[in-house]
Amino acid sequence: MRKRGFILMTVCILIVGMLAGCGARSGQDESQTQSNTGAASENESSAATTEDDSTEASNEAETDGDGTQGKTLVVYFSATGNTERVAEVIADTTDGELFELEPVDPYTDEDLNYNDDNSRVSQEYADESLRNVELVADTVDDWQDVERIYIGYPVWWGIAAWPVNTFVEANDFTGKTVIPFCTSASSGLGDSGELLAELAGTGDWQEGMRFRSSVSDEDVVAWVESLEQ
Repeated sequence: MRKRGFILMTVCILIVGMLAGCGARSGQDESQTQSNTGAASENESSAATTEDDSTEASNEAETDGDGTQGKTLVVYFSATGNTERVAEVIADTTDGELFELEPVDPYTDEDLNYNDDNSRVSQEYADESLRNVELVADTVDDWQDVERIYIGYPVWWGIAAWPVNTFVEANDFTGKTVIPFCTSASSGLGDSGELLAELAGTGDWQEGMRFRSSVSDEDVVAWVESLEQ
């Protein structure tokens, strides 16, 4: 009996030892599993953050590239100030840069009297060879950065006032959008824009707009905004 009791006690001790060892090993395995799971989560989170940062940087780069737009230039010749006023409204509306076409020999009020056959404009109209009007400047700095151009002028005998021709002939409009506009008391735009496009030979020339001499600023702004829709 004593021997049998000793054997039972020994067996119980072995069983308790085995259970304790299994419990410790299970705790270690669970701890290691949690540690590995945490590391995996951190790695996944880091990878996701890196991917998000990369995507955001890529989107920013695309926005910067696509958002970069060329300059808007508002070129005009104004004989009496009407075209100048419209040009200024267009420049304000588009955040464009103004460029005035100034003849080296400016036109006086007498020069502009088209009812007088001996006036300067009447003589230039009668003799086309006299229409080569020299300008103070016929080219623009950073022309390569200009993307959109508004060209304004008064209408003389149904065509664009010829000082504009000097500017058009002096520049290459390749890759640029060109929008003519004119002011007149009664004459329409006519073929003035098309004739300028033919003279240029390059550029994407759009349909132009004629404004009456007393046009309101609001009407000019509405026209400009309609082009951007």
